[in-house]
Amino acid sequence: MGNRTPLAATLAANSISTAGTSLTLIGVPWFVLETTGSAGRAGVVAFCATLPIVVAALIGGPVIDRFGRRRTAIVSDAVCAAAIAAIPLLHFAGVLDFWMLCALMALNGFSHTPGNTARYVLVPDLAEHAGTTLPRAASLFDAVSRGARMVGAALAGILIAFVGAETVLLLDAATFGMSALLIAAGVRGVPAAEPRKAEAPVSLRAYGTELREGYAHVLGNRLLLAVVVMVMFMNGTDQGWNAVLLPVHAEGELSGAPAIGLLTALFGAGGLTGALLYGAVGYRFSRRAVFTVCVLLCGAPRFLVAAVTGTTLPLAVTMLLGGIAGGVLNPILTTVVYERVPDRLRSRVSGALTAGSEFAMPVGGLAAGLLVEGAGATGALLAMGGVYFLATLSPLVFPSWRTLDDVPGAEPVRKPVPQAEVPAPAPVSRSAPSRPTPGP
Repeated sequence: MGNRTPLAATLAANSISTAGTSLTLIGVPWFVLETTGSAGRAGVVAFCATLPIVVAALIGGPVIDRFGRRRTAIVSDAVCAAAIAAIPLLHFAGVLDFWMLCALMALNGFSHTPGNTARYVLVPDLAEHAGTTLPRAASLFDAVSRGARMVGAALAGILIAFVGAETVLLLDAATFGMSALLIAAGVRGVPAAEPRKAEAPVSLRAYGTELREGYAHVLGNRLLLAVVVMVMFMNGTDQGWNAVLLPVHAEGELSGAPAIGLLTALFGAGGLTGALLYGAVGYRFSRRAVFTVCVLLCGAPRFLVAAVTGTTLPLAVTMLLGGIAGGVLNPILTTVVYERVPDRLRSRVSGALTAGSEFAMPVGGLAAGLLVEGAGATGALLAMGGVYFLATLSPLVFPSWRTLDDVPGAEPVRKPVPQAEVPAPAPVSRSAPSRPTPGP
């Protein structure tokens, strides 16, 4: 029997952080719409919040290894707590300009990515430390994240209606602080969490070499590359949905913030159900067959339903069913990544995967805002839903997906088990996860 405390602390920290993500995901767009009344400005804020995520992922992998995964997670959460708390505090003081809001959201995105990545790449080592299997730990990691997202979304909708978006953002800042404390107190005695001895002296050349290793590994594995490309488009359209399209639709057709909270919570509840179902029985079936069906159902239908209906019930049912389908995806993708990436490269490869899969997110939020102002909410929903649908056809079209059921024998992270663990999945906000994680 191993020591389960580090794994439990990381799962708890991730669940609290993810619940806070839901508060931000709903609170910030609603705050922008309330204070500016502009879907375009909501898109600009989404762009400013997500572009630094991509930048941090592009360059951050070697930093995490040298600074230490535990330290990175703690410092990351502390900076994010300060950035998010500053938004309502400056607003209460009457000095919050629009550029300040954009800058603070950019700082939050840039700081959050390394910490999120650090927690994610620790899971295989924490599973071994706890004496449990990798697929079980990976499924737990995704399941608690989805459960927390469900709770956070429900609370966000209610709290915004009763106490305002500003107070919700203060609560979000508190979740970052709690996450940092849990990692600081609970993740001890795990060698993989500590700084790694540099293989070469610190220099730009050595840093560049380490960075290239991560990208070379992704580019050299056709399945990982196919995953990144598909999830990139999914995360981009999801960002448009979360940051602009759903708030605009809820404000114009539904009951406002409570409807956003309900719909997002239902998606989270479906995601939790899907993850648990996959862990219980789904792993017995072909990964590729299950993934292909679920990826087609998880995202595009909600854009269509929102475009053609103006009531909550049809969209609520669609979000719940889409969440169940989406909950199956992340366990599969996460285990595939763990199986195909050796521990030595895990932080660097995870950074490369995050950068690639979230590359379109800044454009997604900005494009959604511009589409709403230029073509109306219905036109924007149909356009972005079409992009989502085309992206999810990838497993049916590209041959590299045929290897999804293969378990590599050359470099497994742990002894392979005939099952798989986002969606990201990114998937992903705190717009997106630090791995390819589809879904809002």
